Amino acid sequence: MVDYHTAGQPTYQYGGNGPGIGDYMAQEDDWDRDLLLDPAWEKQQRKTFTAWCNSHLRKAGTQIENIDEDFRDGLKLMLLLEVISGERLPKPERGKMRVHKINNVNKALDFIASKGVKLVSIGAEEIVDGNAKMTLGMIWTIILRFAIQDISVEETSAKEGLLLWCQRKTAPYKNVNVQNFHISWKDGLAFNALIHRHRPELIEYDKLRKDDPVTNLNNAFEVAEKYLDIPKMLDAEDIVGTLRPDEKAIMTYVSCFYHAFSGAQKAETAANRICKVLAVNQENEHLMEDYEKLASDLLEWIQRTIPWLENRVSQKTMPEMQQKLEDFRDYRRVHKPPKVQEKCQLEINFNTLQTKLRLSNRPAFMPSEGKMVSDINTGWSHLEQAEKGFEEWMLNEIRRLERLDHLAEKFRQKASIHESWTEGKEAMLRQKDYETATLSDIKALIRKHEAFESDLAAHQDRVEQIAAIAQELNELDYYDSPSVNARCQKICDQWDSLGSLTHTRREALEKTEKQLETIDQLHLEYAKRAAPFNNWMESAMEDLQDMFIVHTIEEIEGLIAAHDQFKSTLPDADKEREAILGIQSEAQRIADYNSIKLSGNNPYTTVTPQIINSKWERVQQLVPKRDHALQDEQSKQQSNEHLRRQFASQANIVGPWIQTKMEEIGRISIEMNGTLEDQLNHLKQYEQSIVDYKPNIDLLEQQHQLIQEALIFDNKHTNYTMEHIRVGWEQLLTTIARTINEVENQILTRDAKGISQEQMQEFRASFNHFDKDHGGSLGPEEFKACLISLGYDVENDRQGDAEFNRIMSVVDPNNSGVVTFQAFIDFMSRETTDTDTADQVIASFKVLAGDKNYITAEELRRELPPDQAEYCIARMAPYQGPDAIPGALDYKSFSTALYGESDL
Repeated sequence: MVDYHTAGQPTYQYGGNGPGIGDYMAQEDDWDRDLLLDPAWEKQQRKTFTAWCNSHLRKAGTQIENIDEDFRDGLKLMLLLEVISGERLPKPERGKMRVHKINNVNKALDFIASKGVKLVSIGAEEIVDGNAKMTLGMIWTIILRFAIQDISVEETSAKEGLLLWCQRKTAPYKNVNVQNFHISWKDGLAFNALIHRHRPELIEYDKLRKDDPVTNLNNAFEVAEKYLDIPKMLDAEDIVGTLRPDEKAIMTYVSCFYHAFSGAQKAETAANRICKVLAVNQENEHLMEDYEKLASDLLEWIQRTIPWLENRVSQKTMPEMQQKLEDFRDYRRVHKPPKVQEKCQLEINFNTLQTKLRLSNRPAFMPSEGKMVSDINTGWSHLEQAEKGFEEWMLNEIRRLERLDHLAEKFRQKASIHESWTEGKEAMLRQKDYETATLSDIKALIRKHEAFESDLAAHQDRVEQIAAIAQELNELDYYDSPSVNARCQKICDQWDSLGSLTHTRREALEKTEKQLETIDQLHLEYAKRAAPFNNWMESAMEDLQDMFIVHTIEEIEGLIAAHDQFKSTLPDADKEREAILGIQSEAQRIADYNSIKLSGNNPYTTVTPQIINSKWERVQQLVPKRDHALQDEQSKQQSNEHLRRQFASQANIVGPWIQTKMEEIGRISIEMNGTLEDQLNHLKQYEQSIVDYKPNIDLLEQQHQLIQEALIFDNKHTNYTMEHIRVGWEQLLTTIARTINEVENQILTRDAKGISQEQMQEFRASFNHFDKDHGGSLGPEEFKACLISLGYDVENDRQGDAEFNRIMSVVDPNNSGVVTFQAFIDFMSRETTDTDTADQVIASFKVLAGDKNYITAEELRRELPPDQAEYCIARMAPYQGPDAIPGALDYKSFSTALYGESDL
């Protein structure tokens, strides 16, 4: 809509609906009234826009020379819009007055607005007045609307579409990377790449160099003007000489290339359309061929499979019939599923093909005769009917053969069980084992024979069942009936033989039983008396050979008394032995008299007369050996008892002596009477008296060695072991040495800190007073009470607790939870005496260094003893101050390190 008010000077505000242009123009800031164009950009835009306008105006037989002046009357502006739009504008006014010119420009602006272009702050008066900035902005708007807006590449349009088109066309070319419409075109390679992509015969791209942009640009502009009818819109120098070429000028120029090559794109689109149509047709033909081949193969398979399914020849055996069933199952699992898939795929392909033909306006597909989907469905139905009938017949045949196989297997199973039972039975019934058997064997054989007779009667029913099954198999015409009949006859003949042999054996067993009963009674009597006597001898031998371990004289004397008691029973035992042997002799006499052949030893026992005599002789041999062993052990235990008493006598003296000395040292360390030197001398004399007692310990060690060698493990005569003595002796030596060391350290502390003897005694008295358990150390609460008694303010308040924690960190830096007397003395000496500080040591070094901030090795060796001089030289760091000289050493850091105030 045009606003004709505002004092006859209309300003156009257009709201456009066209895609891309309104949005793009809304983002442009280059035409702001309050800003000026970059001179280089303005120059590039004038050339480009003028050439672009003339490329269209020359179609109407005219052109412009000055873009500011030639559009002022609106005539050529309206003519330009008619040429580029192909539409007629309202008739222009031919007057020369200013109002006529404004009306003509307004008509042109109205036409631009009617195309959906939003013109912001561009008024007709500014064009008529020759405002270059507004005129260039208007021309750029026209270029956007009529040359760039309609560009569309992959759903992008206008500037983005043109940029994407450039990127796609130049992507294969090296050194070309189009990312914008300014810098990306500066070297000229992108222009040449566009031409070479569409007209490769016009450009020798491989000969172009990236470092020669002027040649590249001129080459592209000249070729475009000569062969593509694209006028030269810019000079190469204008682009190269500008840090950033004008984006609108480049876009205008590139849009001409796009439109110049649009014809080629249309041809490419037409070719693509033809290829698409042909591809659809080829795909449809391929689907038709696939259908024909798949239908032929499927029908052939159906026709080949149906006769196999209609074969009803039965097999004789179950394995053969099961193989036939397995073949059918294999057909169901392996062969048919792919054909089902093929049939399904065939129908899918047919429906897909018909759909594609219908969508592409092609006639419907008609398969060859007999290969219609309905023909295949009919054949498939016949296949499934044959398959169903074949499966039913096969299942019936399998049931029939299963019945026959079941009967045959039942016959074989029962026959095998019977044959297995009868195996060896005839040989067993014919054997003469009863001729050499004992009475118990005969009775066992009779019972075993009775059990066999019962078993034989029980198997009568199985034999009858076997004969009945054989008869049924004959009636059902079983294929292997001859072998069944032969086996059945053999079983019946063997059964008759077993019955006869069973009766004969029973008579022989009963006759032999009566002859052996008399001898058996004598064997039983022998066994009853021989067994306990044999056990007694075995126990006696075991006791006589038993290893014994005793540790005391009382234990060995008890064993000797028990052995004497055993020896007193031997005469009675010998009488019992002779009586038992007499029973066995009587049994043998009776057997010999009656000519009875005994089969072996006494059936009631394994104890023979030979065994009894052998064991009795062994007992007689072991008795004196046991006497000697007991006597030797008695002598050994008497010796061990002497060693125990000897060790206990000495240990009962040494143990209490050590304990007494430990208690005395504890009292000495607490009392500490006299000066520290007197205490030290007294302790050293006490230490010497302890050392002089060492021979008593050595004697005890020798006695302990004898006890260990004798493997004596206990001693009821003393509570002291050698380990207790050793530990007590070591503790005694350690305690006296530690006590001497504490006194020596107290002397060092006293001398170093200048503490008087009275102060030291006061410290000791205070420490001992609060050391309630006399352990030589104070707990935190005991130490606090001690400090309070000495006048320190460490009561239970915030300030007192802080002071006590500070003192504890000094006397117990390792947080052990106890304060030793030495730590207590060190603390009290620091609290009551003056000590050297790091500052005092630094001042002393400064004196030796002649008031310098450093000291040399020569000065140290001159002023200090050799070992202390070398100690300092090895640990002093080089001096780093501004007045340093070669070999200068830093005595300040060394001094502070001595007192722990910094690292050495």
